[in-house]
Amino acid sequence: MADLASTLQSAVLDLPVVDQTGLDGHYDFALNWTADETQFAGMGIRVPPPTDKPDAPPPLGAAMLEQLGLKLATTKAPVDVIVIDKVEKPSAN
Repeated sequence: MADLASTLQSAVLDLPVVDQTGLDGHYDFALNWTADETQFAGMGIRVPPPTDKPDAPPPLGAAMLEQLGLKLATTKAPVDVIVIDKVEKPSAN
């Protein structure tokens, strides 16, 4: 689940994603959803507008709940961050 959270954070949502499932181990699954314009922006991918087709996969949050039993929720949680106060070129040796 930590890998799923990491992939969602870095590739799909470009937002912090914290795994609060408490699940360990490896899982093999396929997740089918209809992406929206807010997803994949961090990778420079433009997503076309969602389709009106009745057989289109659900949005990400609904797909995760329906297909994996996992809920994406906006909440406050502690996250690790790196703060860079100053950057300098190295001195010549």
